[in-house]
Amino acid sequence: MKLIFAGTPEAAVPTLEALISSDFEVVAVLTRPDAPQGRKRILTPSPVAQVAIAQGIPVIYANRIDDAVQKAIDESAADLGVVVAYGALLPQHTLDSVKHGWINLHFSSLPQWRGAAPVQWQVISGATQAGSSVFQLVQELDAGDVFDTRDWPILPDETAGELLTRLSVLGAQQVLDVVTSLDSGTANSIPQQGESTYARKLSLEDGHLNLSLDSESVYNQFRGVTPEPGAFVLFGDERLKIIEARSVADEEVVPSAITSVSKKLYLGCASGSIELLSVQPAGKQAMSAMDWFRGLRQEVVHVS
Repeated sequence: MKLIFAGTPEAAVPTLEALISSDFEVVAVLTRPDAPQGRKRILTPSPVAQVAIAQGIPVIYANRIDDAVQKAIDESAADLGVVVAYGALLPQHTLDSVKHGWINLHFSSLPQWRGAAPVQWQVISGATQAGSSVFQLVQELDAGDVFDTRDWPILPDETAGELLTRLSVLGAQQVLDVVTSLDSGTANSIPQQGESTYARKLSLEDGHLNLSLDSESVYNQFRGVTPEPGAFVLFGDERLKIIEARSVADEEVVPSAITSVSKKLYLGCASGSIELLSVQPAGKQAMSAMDWFRGLRQEVVHVS
């Protein structure tokens, strides 16, 4: 089969690379336009575009499917579309324009955690198991029939970023297995069953650690928003970003405060605490949490 691949971020790259290395032909790649990166805001192709360009695969850049984009999709003469984190909706006429439709890799066990941030919300919720699903793309959000669902353990200290990286590699083989079954005519899909949950896109404020919760919940929140949008507490009127932390449920310190105990730094929660390893004060580079704390010359620092 000839494939058209739609994806944008780094999490989509393993699947694209797996398809390129397979016996199938990737005839075109659909991705979001170049975006400004770094402090100098230099326009940079998406990670998916960079792989496609290096492999000589035609790239279609689009934030939305207009007539010109649809024409390019039609001219690719693809038999199947494969989507991993493209970042924009495909209208019904686009879904219908490819012979076998479009399949999507989603990082949850559908119908749980439909939406833009399934990995992050699974971690924030305290789940010990994550999922990945390959399903038929339809107009309703993440609601199509499922070809394959697999479950994976979430490691105790794994951040959302680390989990997403791992799932993107594991999911690449899952997609390849489904494409192979579609090509051979052996694929089976089933309607989604059970209650759905929604994983909305995280905002900056979702990174504000809720210190009125117990230490386990705060640590799950930290892991779920790391590296994006980033965890923080308020130190006065400024954000203190928490870069690295460690779960320490039994070290009781002053709640909603940062305290040094035996040369370690703890952030107090409603019950228990988490250990701070690396922080980034406003306007400064990331640094050792203890180095930051020593510079304040205080025994206890209250935060919110």
